[in-house]
Amino acid sequence: MSVQQTLSIIKPDAVRRNLIGKINDRIESADLKIIAQKMIRLTKEHAMAFYDVHAERSFYNDLCSNMTLGPIVAQVLDGENAIERYREVMGATNPGSAAPGTIRHEFGESVDFNSVHGSDSPETALKEIAFFFSRIELHR
Repeated sequence: MSVQQTLSIIKPDAVRRNLIGKINDRIESADLKIIAQKMIRLTKEHAMAFYDVHAERSFYNDLCSNMTLGPIVAQVLDGENAIERYREVMGATNPGSAAPGTIRHEFGESVDFNSVHGSDSPETALKEIAFFFSRIELHR
């Protein structure tokens, strides 16, 4: 096992429904430490840049629009196998397919409004963390 960092985003649908504390509780209950956190509002340009890996996919424009509907909470999580562990805590992208007890199963409204985002690999985590946080903001 290795200590890793991963990015978490609490999406606008969850922020709107006042779920930040409940989601943070799930994160911390999984032995993940929140080492940086900020609430920001993405512009359409920022959302498009962040999700540029999906630019050719049919859902790209809707995804970018959904991410600008309200503020998000960007976080850096730290812990043993943080990427895999957080992906397990999040659950499947489709809340209807997510395992009971996962964030998306409990709080997601639909595939489009599934409450959270998490990095899918160490390489992606580095890129995504750097998108939102400078090194000085990362507390370990």
